[in-house]
Amino acid sequence: MTDKRLEATARLLEVMNTLRRECPWDREQTFESLRNNTIEETFELVDAITDRNMEGIKEELGDLLLHVVFYSKLGEEEGAFDFGEVANALCDKLIYRHPHVYGDIHANTPAEVKENWETLKLRKKNRKSGTLGGVPRSLPAMVKAYRVGEKAAGTGFDWKQREDVWEKVKEEIREIEAEMRSGSQVDLEAEFGDLFFALVNTCRLYGVDPESALERTNKKFIRRFNYMEQRAEQSGHTLHELTLDEQESLWQEAKKQSNEEIR
Repeated sequence: MTDKRLEATARLLEVMNTLRRECPWDREQTFESLRNNTIEETFELVDAITDRNMEGIKEELGDLLLHVVFYSKLGEEEGAFDFGEVANALCDKLIYRHPHVYGDIHANTPAEVKENWETLKLRKKNRKSGTLGGVPRSLPAMVKAYRVGEKAAGTGFDWKQREDVWEKVKEEIREIEAEMRSGSQVDLEAEFGDLFFALVNTCRLYGVDPESALERTNKKFIRRFNYMEQRAEQSGHTLHELTLDEQESLWQEAKKQSNEEIR
């Protein structure tokens, strides 16, 4: 590490000390009060990464780093831990989980590295929690489903061939159709959940990040829908004043416009 980076880290820690001592807002913060802000900052970083906005990524990383330093300061004040202990614990964990770099274990592919990583993580966890005990409870449902499927697959509980997962997807669709006929809303929700879980596992098996895939579609739909509203406004109407056929015509126009932008 260069002196410049060391100096920046020391400066950040000193700024945190000053703010905690002299700023009324910073003085009253707790682990609990910062929690929601931390979640928000994390998603802002995700947005910047999705947009490949390097300036935004730098800024949001700084905001997230502030929270790491802030929590470390709170831990120091309670006599529990400080920033140095946080950093050293991370270093120890990385060294432990990379025996192919720091030890005599061989791992020549990313898949082998990941398999070793999960095995070592489970070995260090409380055995009572089991394989899935390390999945954070507060993860968004889709991300959690992906991690649950991934960890279960690490034990060998997975489809023999990834193509086999499509029969599961078809089975879940058939069960949804059956529940629609029965009229049970509670059971219908359960079956939709099963379908989503199967689709998330399908994404995993085909190397697709379901969160990124859905967000890509969200953005595409928003872009096309905004185009429809603008075109309707240009004709002197609001979108809800148009007939369904007229809306469909604008939708097809928006799709064509979107495809041309991609080209």
